Amino acid sequence: MPRRLKPAEVHEFFSRLHAINPEPKGELFYTNAFTLLVAVVLSAQATDKGVNKATGALFAAADTPEKMVALGEDKIRDYIKTIGLNKAKAKNVFLLSQILIDKYGSEVPDNRDDLVTLPGVGRKTANVVLNIFFGQPTIAVDTHLFRVSNRTGLAYGASPDAIEQGLEKTIPPEFKRHAHHWLILHGRYICVARKPKCPECPVNDICLFRDKTVY
Repeated sequence: MPRRLKPAEVHEFFSRLHAINPEPKGELFYTNAFTLLVAVVLSAQATDKGVNKATGALFAAADTPEKMVALGEDKIRDYIKTIGLNKAKAKNVFLLSQILIDKYGSEVPDNRDDLVTLPGVGRKTANVVLNIFFGQPTIAVDTHLFRVSNRTGLAYGASPDAIEQGLEKTIPPEFKRHAHHWLILHGRYICVARKPKCPECPVNDICLFRDKTVY
């Protein structure tokens, strides 16, 4: 196992990301907890940009569980037909909306145990909702965060769960609220998959990646 970043290095890593973007925001469009939940469910194996193109019209028509159920599964699918796996996602959105009405008084639960019982909602989706809407210091490991963590030496792991557990232990408490946003955005725009933009990276000198690019 290669060496991991030392605590002082981790602190400096996040201090720099914080200095550049003190209040990072997710890039999915939403208006309330329900639309955020739906947007994150739809974003599985899809880009935020692609999801936003579809949800503008969808959320104008249905921004509550009741309105979504009233639309029905077929109409939901019509709104999200440009998104991959739209048939399964339309079914999940319809079913989770009905469950929110029946079991949770149309409110989105503010805890992971309840969230992951909803159709289409896994641990990552739950963590995104808990972090963005409810302000909880959760870490949602997507492909960008997974890559950045393993490359930089923040935490190593062969699975998202392993990375999440490693980062939970590594990230200083004062940075946990926004850590997953900083890392996702860093992976999306700087530490990209094929040719990372190492010369532009604000943590280049801290990062332990061995194959850094040069211009």
